[in-house]
Amino acid sequence: MESSQDRVPETSDPEAFDIERIGEDVPLLEGMRTTRAIRRLRPDPVPPALIRKVCEAATFAPSGGNRQPWHFIAVTDAERRAWVAERYRKIFLRYIEPAVEAARAPGFPEAKRRMQRAAIHLAEHLHEVPVHLFVAGYQRRGEPQLQALFPAVQNLLLACRAVGLGASLTTLHRSFGAECDAHLGLPPEIPTCALIPIGWPLGRYGRPPRKPVDECLHWERFQG
Repeated sequence: MESSQDRVPETSDPEAFDIERIGEDVPLLEGMRTTRAIRRLRPDPVPPALIRKVCEAATFAPSGGNRQPWHFIAVTDAERRAWVAERYRKIFLRYIEPAVEAARAPGFPEAKRRMQRAAIHLAEHLHEVPVHLFVAGYQRRGEPQLQALFPAVQNLLLACRAVGLGASLTTLHRSFGAECDAHLGLPPEIPTCALIPIGWPLGRYGRPPRKPVDECLHWERFQG
């Protein structure tokens, strides 16, 4: 059956498709099974209405006491994206260096090499990604309550998959979190938990490899 994923246009023109309808016919469980990280993205602009749509979907995530603590900051300005990308890239390349060295060994799994190359590609091209979407929340007793935001983050990733946008989750910006949050105009009591680079994908969504559920499902007690 054709879905809205198959009908995503090769354009950023909001008039080219129906914002209200796009993504609405993707089955929920199929969306969950095929929402893999998309790190290779085109630089073409994404219509603001489409970013608004995926953020609206994120707001339907559960939250304790229905607090709805999330704030979404969509960064599309080229200079602001370059500022984030420069800092992210330096930290990421240091972070991944041991893994790159390990990948040179004979017999290193090719699937892991591909994931590594995709992550490096994102870091090297982050300044070109048209939308840097930050998710921010709140503090309690002086501690960031980042875990309260991840249901909304997952909703957002699912919504991106449904409408045909590429997206992935990273928290590496937390390494310069205070500086980044200040750059976004956020006060200390509203820290970010996630950076989601969003754009039109160069690849396609699909089912990632997963081990059988019976290897990780336990009944009554852990069977290690």
